[in-house]
Amino acid sequence: MKEVESNKGIRCICYFGGSPEPQLPFAIRASERVIEERDDVRICWEWNGCGDPGLVMRAAELSFKSGGIIKFDLKAFNQNLSIALSGVSNKRAYENFEMIASSFERVDLLTATTPLIPWYIDAEEVEAIAGFIAGINPDIPYSLLVFHPTFYMSDMPITPRRQVEECYRAAKRHLKRVNIGNKHLLWL
Repeated sequence: MKEVESNKGIRCICYFGGSPEPQLPFAIRASERVIEERDDVRICWEWNGCGDPGLVMRAAELSFKSGGIIKFDLKAFNQNLSIALSGVSNKRAYENFEMIASSFERVDLLTATTPLIPWYIDAEEVEAIAGFIAGINPDIPYSLLVFHPTFYMSDMPITPRRQVEECYRAAKRHLKRVNIGNKHLLWL
């Protein structure tokens, strides 16, 4: 905390890498203290969004107030596929995404990403996710991430270019702001 208060070079606190939900009460309290002391630090979250709705809303309020963002990893639309890939249901994530999107006027507060896992996340799955997001607001930014095999999924290939192109077209049918992330992996 003292480091953030004294170092004016710190302009953003980003909670990411895994999911911050287990530490959400602590992260919220720390973030509240930071923005009480400084009005030039953004608070950002990157998560699966499955946390307690009350805590998720408090985190969103901090991001909104500070000019930060919230990025949801919407890994799959189909609940069974979500459980197979991540071990958890995605029901709460979609509920929380919709709750935040409908509670704040700032469209750029909320973004979503989907890793394009070969043989699992195809154009049909992306189209369902994009349709859900567009049903809330077609201006919400959406990033499709070229998948790189690591850790538990090290036996998977990098997302094939054809799959990326098909998924991009499916998302663009619904959303205005679609981006492909990790493009550099397509050249490997």
